[in-house]
Amino acid sequence: MPASDKEFVGSIPELYDRLLVPMIFEPYARDLAQRAKSFGPHDLLETAAGTGAATRALASELGSNTRIVTTDLNEPMLARARSRMPHRPDITWRQADALALPFEDARFDIVACQFGAMFFPDRVKGYAEAHRVLRPGGRFLFNVWDRIEENEFADVVVQTTWTMYPNNPPLFLARTPHGYHDPARIRADLTAAGFKDIAIETITHRSRAASAQDPAIAYCQGTPMRGEIEKHGASALEAATRSAAEALARRFGTGAIDGQIQALVISAVA
Repeated sequence: MPASDKEFVGSIPELYDRLLVPMIFEPYARDLAQRAKSFGPHDLLETAAGTGAATRALASELGSNTRIVTTDLNEPMLARARSRMPHRPDITWRQADALALPFEDARFDIVACQFGAMFFPDRVKGYAEAHRVLRPGGRFLFNVWDRIEENEFADVVVQTTWTMYPNNPPLFLARTPHGYHDPARIRADLTAAGFKDIAIETITHRSRAASAQDPAIAYCQGTPMRGEIEKHGASALEAATRSAAEALARRFGTGAIDGQIQALVISAVA
């Protein structure tokens, strides 16, 4: 994975949070938070929190009885997450690398990670860090996107940009967010990190947008795919966004649109 796949900078955090979070992240954030609540944790660590979709859901579900430490490697994303929530003494914000967590062993009851594991350059190492900071019997709860073909808006946008730029297509979405979906591989990585009682579920939701323009802007301009598109020239971003919106409208209609999203939800015991 190139370093550019983790460059959520400039206007990307705002567009990502405003468009992508309600479109695809919020249903899975609620799911993750409800799963966490069922275990009654006192101390929870969130890694790779992004702009805080899961943080907000966790805070709502768990209440002040659970101490939450929210972390992300990317400071602009973490700053966006922090700005979206009122101050709460039970929530601590900290920039941290999920592969080198600055916490002592056996500190947390749950480690939660919403759509972050796909970005780990060494997943076994990242999982081993989660295992290290969990108390014995603690839970690692996380989710990853299924193959891009099962996520309809993203797939249409990618196919459109690949047609536009066949000699140097933007690969970010297929390579990274949708590039880690093999249950056997996930199970093997978790086992290598020391986890047991691994459960992997496929969860399907519907993604809704006010118009075809919203997912076109969200994926083309609100993710690191933006940098890949901009390499094709000064007008490329506008052209790709317009073509993606047109393709989405042809597929889903010209008003409010609705498409499938699908992810794997994983639970493992330390």
